[in-house]
Amino acid sequence: MIQATSFSQNRLERRRLSLRNASFPQMLNLFRQSVCALAIACAGWPIAAQAQSVAERLNDYPTAARADYVFACMVTNGQTREMLDRCSCSIDLIASILPYERYEQAETVLSMRRVGGERMAFFKSAILAENMVADLRRAQAEAEVVCF
Repeated sequence: MIQATSFSQNRLERRRLSLRNASFPQMLNLFRQSVCALAIACAGWPIAAQAQSVAERLNDYPTAARADYVFACMVTNGQTREMLDRCSCSIDLIASILPYERYEQAETVLSMRRVGGERMAFFKSAILAENMVADLRRAQAEAEVVCF
């Protein structure tokens, strides 16, 4: 540890001496290199923060909801390994388009439409309910194009 410290100090001292004896163009070049290195190092910060928020957004679906979707998709399309991959791709793409809250609302509307009775008529005719289902259908259509 002592040798590494003394080596670093010697290197730093040599660097200081070379900077004192450097000409203006050499100093300018060193400054440009330092600024470029700093810019490259800092450029990744917003991307990393953005990537984290995208990852969080993609991961807001509970595992049970993803599994339910994949199981239903596989029952409809065939229970093969290929369909497992395609159905998983589909729910991942839907998750990237719709936040889980909107997905859950649309699924609720669709399940309520299957139930009969006067009280459920709202879910069959309301414009808000239609818009929720339309958003889900668009996301499913895009997932079908990409994954199937």
